[in-house]
Amino acid sequence: MRLRFLLWIVPVFLVACSAEKKAQKAFVFGKYQNSIDLFKKIQAKNPNNGKANYFIAESYRLSNRVKESEAYYAKAGGKGIDKDTVQYYYAEALKANGKYAEAKEVMNKLAASAATPAMKDLAKAGADGIAYVEQLETKTNYYKIKNLELINTPSSEYSPVFLNNELYFTSSRGKDRIYEATGTPFTDIYKVASRGANVDVATVAPLPTGINSESINDGCITFSPDGKTMVFAKGNNGKRKGTLDVDLYISRFRNNVWTDPVMININQPESWDSSPAFSPDGRTLYFASNRKGGYGGDDIYSAQMDSRGRFSKPRNLGPEINTPGNELFPYMAEDMKLYFASDGHPGYGGLDVFVVKRVNGKNSIENLGQPINSTGDDFGMFLFKPDRGFMTSNREGGKGDDDIYTFVNEDPNLKVVNYYLQGITYGKDKEEKVQILPNTKVTVLDGKGEVMQDFVTGNDGKFLFRVYENEDYTLTGTSDGYLMKRQTYTTRGRSVDPMSLKELLTTITFDTTLVLDKTETGRSFVLDNIYYNFARWEIRQDAAVELDKLVQLLIDNPEIKIELGSHTDSVDTESYNLDLSQKRANSAVSYIIQHGIAPDRLVAKGYGESKPIARNTNPDGTDNPVGRQKNRRTEFKILEIRAVPKTLETDDSFDEDKYFKSDGN
Repeated sequence: MRLRFLLWIVPVFLVACSAEKKAQKAFVFGKYQNSIDLFKKIQAKNPNNGKANYFIAESYRLSNRVKESEAYYAKAGGKGIDKDTVQYYYAEALKANGKYAEAKEVMNKLAASAATPAMKDLAKAGADGIAYVEQLETKTNYYKIKNLELINTPSSEYSPVFLNNELYFTSSRGKDRIYEATGTPFTDIYKVASRGANVDVATVAPLPTGINSESINDGCITFSPDGKTMVFAKGNNGKRKGTLDVDLYISRFRNNVWTDPVMININQPESWDSSPAFSPDGRTLYFASNRKGGYGGDDIYSAQMDSRGRFSKPRNLGPEINTPGNELFPYMAEDMKLYFASDGHPGYGGLDVFVVKRVNGKNSIENLGQPINSTGDDFGMFLFKPDRGFMTSNREGGKGDDDIYTFVNEDPNLKVVNYYLQGITYGKDKEEKVQILPNTKVTVLDGKGEVMQDFVTGNDGKFLFRVYENEDYTLTGTSDGYLMKRQTYTTRGRSVDPMSLKELLTTITFDTTLVLDKTETGRSFVLDNIYYNFARWEIRQDAAVELDKLVQLLIDNPEIKIELGSHTDSVDTESYNLDLSQKRANSAVSYIIQHGIAPDRLVAKGYGESKPIARNTNPDGTDNPVGRQKNRRTEFKILEIRAVPKTLETDDSFDEDKYFKSDGN
């Protein structure tokens, strides 16, 4: 089924004759096969009818049959139809049919003559993309691909997922009523026993009723690593007053049965939310959506899932991955490489499979080239081993519509190294006693300060994150009653040379700890490395670095009001030291205020030499430079813990307890 749950915004034209009105109505309601049939009757009477040709071409394109649209775009036109748009999609159809030279020529002409800068840019990108594909052909490719003939039928089979020696997939092979957008049956989700790519075709069976629904498209499924949580897409019943969008549903395997699926709250009304995929650790759900605020048609998003099954607000993966075109069918492999399908990045035509490679903190997007990609639609990547897996394609030579293929990567230098950072959260009280701190939210930020992943520790205080070689990170820890903690970590200089490893897959784990301080009034903390020039109070550059950390601590912990105290040793008179320390405290507080902290949260206090923490002189009266150094210090003390109103945010989370509390577990 080539529509694969895609919904598109299409132009609506008012037409006069009754035959065109009927055909137009079918088009407006997304019944593209009906639209094709009706407009072809009109076109048969006049093969050069520009409007009929246009709607036939659009109907083919919008139901993912771009190849069939070429001849009709070539004759499309008429009042109210944008000729530049027609030319652009005509070039895309030429490309889908492997006519790269012709497509490039049309794109170049359009880039020079288009009426709008946006279309000129789009056409130029299209021409550049064709040139990129031509360069791809010069690179060595180690993939080999084979049609999984036992599983495929003349109908559509797509989106393979492998779990516990079973292959799950979506198919329109059923005898249900016809989905009028494509003229094919509605889809259901199936499974078959499989040892890798060796399927036992006799075991093919649809998933039970409740997961599959009559006269509704069900498809694009994913599972948590333990196989106990299922997320899948459902929608497109074709009814005017029914579910016109596509939503994600969740079900849990409880008491040896799947619970009734319920919609996840990350869905948005009237949007297409589909092609879900769990990360290897089961804590992140990737999916595609055409919701508002994206970069183009369909974009890829991610949402974190906590231990209770609640999802965070979805995050768009950004313009590196998402384009003005369509990005969908995400898949995160064990080596944390993200695979996805796109018609917006340079490719061979239709959807191509791309991989995101992360090197030194930067992402690069790579087209996997042929034979993984073709002039058809190629998508739905899934690896059941680091060097082999499944995918989907409707390329020439298949058994029908979309087919499932197996592939192997025979790159002799293929080595996969996974790096993890594990640790334990501890809490430290006023007496400096340390104990394991459960229920701590730990977040890892990349070198740009962007959130990569969150985790809430259990009773053991343990956390685990996937990290990458040669990168800098910041860990943050938050727990009720404790100051939020920030701590840096780097993997620079800790990676291994993959070529030195014998195994195809190697896992390396780093260890760390995160210690949080209890939030208590009267508790003092020494600020390290706050130095001043002799007898001066101006903030030096090295002191500014440390004060910046205090600024961040105050931002992270808006509930605390502090006293910033400056201390001296006993050199000079008491009055002189008291005055000097007050000036230094005032200077530090002024610096902090200049960096955005409210003045009413700060008190400057100079203590002079009145509160030593070490001896300034030895018992015999000789000087004690080590003690004096300790006494020349800057501290902050928590004066007050205020109640800070929580920021009101839209609750986009899904609470598993709300839906599954009645199952007895």
